[in-house]
Amino acid sequence: MRDAYIVTSIRTPGCKQNKGAFKDTRPEDLLSFILSGAVGKTPNLKKEDVEDVMIGCAFPEAEQGLNIGRVASQMAGFPVEVSGATVNRFCASGIEAIALASLRVMAGWSDIVIGGGVESMTYVPMPGNIARPHPEYARKHAELYVSMGITAENIARAYHVSREQQDEFSCQSQAKAVRAVKNNLFAEIVPTPAAQYVQKDDGTFKKESFLVHADDGIRPGTTLETLAKLQPVFAAGGSVTAGNSSQMTDGAAASVIMSENKLRELDITPVARLKHYATVGCRPGEMGVGPRYAIPKLMDLAGMKISDIGLFEINEAFASQSLYCIRELKIDSNKVNIHGGAIALGHPLGCTGAKLCATLLANMQRGGVRYGVVSMCVGGGMGAAALFELCND
Repeated sequence: MRDAYIVTSIRTPGCKQNKGAFKDTRPEDLLSFILSGAVGKTPNLKKEDVEDVMIGCAFPEAEQGLNIGRVASQMAGFPVEVSGATVNRFCASGIEAIALASLRVMAGWSDIVIGGGVESMTYVPMPGNIARPHPEYARKHAELYVSMGITAENIARAYHVSREQQDEFSCQSQAKAVRAVKNNLFAEIVPTPAAQYVQKDDGTFKKESFLVHADDGIRPGTTLETLAKLQPVFAAGGSVTAGNSSQMTDGAAASVIMSENKLRELDITPVARLKHYATVGCRPGEMGVGPRYAIPKLMDLAGMKISDIGLFEINEAFASQSLYCIRELKIDSNKVNIHGGAIALGHPLGCTGAKLCATLLANMQRGGVRYGVVSMCVGGGMGAAALFELCND
């Protein structure tokens, strides 16, 4: 099979659900902007050169429905001949879309494909508009439908991850994100237009636009003391709080993926190759352990060891599951989420995998790191992991 090269990988800022800068910005607008931005940031590439657009979305309904991968690409001005699809693997939807886009290139079915993700948790909050679990199956298997916070509590109890450890991990995530912002290290972020409705003197509202330059969920004043004051939100006497859980977030991200032939034709220098991608199932009631099994499966596919990997972006759905996975895999914590994770930066569900890809590749480029891994747990009891290799040739 051919290699699949990522030539551009960018994201919007991540903004808080309901209270953040994107609260009045529809997901189609976020996605259409970042799709156009991905093409605009790729030298010599035109929208008519793109053959397909694969977009991850965890709750593809309402404003995110009607195949947002197709709708948003048309809104972005791609020719009608450019096809589009929407992919759902819950929290891994974004990286799944990038993997499927890469597979099209690897198989020779396409030469240029965009993979990405979008989620507006403001417009379509969890668990979607009409959640209807199967009544008979749910009686015996309620864990398949249970709140993700409960699964985080299950991990904390079963694997002895203390409240203090969770809060310390969360405090570090916030501190890393604060340092990254101070030093302008989020090179993958593209300033993104947002909508707001401003009331006029006559009582009517006018839709206006402004630019959002940075993630707005980071809390610079976070300390262990402030985190310790928060009450558990999922179980009485539990340890999982709003402070050691990921933030619900709005955002979009996109990556342009090409064959080697198109690189030469368009005279483009690639950033990285997607080498391998792995998914695995685990018990739904402990869905957060997913990376614990997906990363070793990925390493087996690649014939590599965890120690060979220079950087990891492991989604911080909850501190309890992140700590468990990092601990069990004996990953050097200095290689993980070096600019903070979802506890500080947010977890826009179907966008997250694509967002983490953009962050990882920017950090690999900056540090000259050859191998990097994106991984996350997935609702319903799964894990996903992708291996990227930096292009230095």
